[in-house]
Amino acid sequence: MSKRAIIAIDIQNEYFPDGRLPLVGIEQATANAARIIAAARSVGDEVIHVRHVSLSADAPIFAPGTAGIEINATVAPADGEKVITKNHVNSFRDTDLKATLDANGIEQVVIVGAMSHMCVEGATRAAADFGYKATVVHDACATRDLEFGGSTVPAAQVHGAVMAALAFGYGEIVDTATYLSR
Repeated sequence: MSKRAIIAIDIQNEYFPDGRLPLVGIEQATANAARIIAAARSVGDEVIHVRHVSLSADAPIFAPGTAGIEINATVAPADGEKVITKNHVNSFRDTDLKATLDANGIEQVVIVGAMSHMCVEGATRAAADFGYKATVVHDACATRDLEFGGSTVPAAQVHGAVMAALAFGYGEIVDTATYLSR
């Protein structure tokens, strides 16, 4: 039994061009995530999908019952794969993610998804704090431009800063090709 799990975070329709909060590079990141997930399935690694659903029906994003909360078809869960619904940035908060990992003897988590600066970062930090060996496949993650202090911070800079911070103290950061070559 593998001791590794892929955690695909929030690869949901809301982040695609027809959604309410499109991300820069989401299509390529999702294609890379699909490659990571396919490889995991082929070697028997656990694949866990996390999706965000807002608590309010009138929420501006991820409102219950909307197409935006659906996991994108490119990375749709296979039969038997766990889907965890969360209502917070951190995928571990108020969910059974940790219990699921522990019940399956998971020691290493490989994280892909969206958004780099929010849910990917939150889950990676929490995973490391819980003692899991964390790996983020950076080109299988996406984010968006942010505003701060009256300036726009381009998505590439947001993503780079987050990945640099995670690499400094929370886990390994690799690209899809490197991960798949192992």
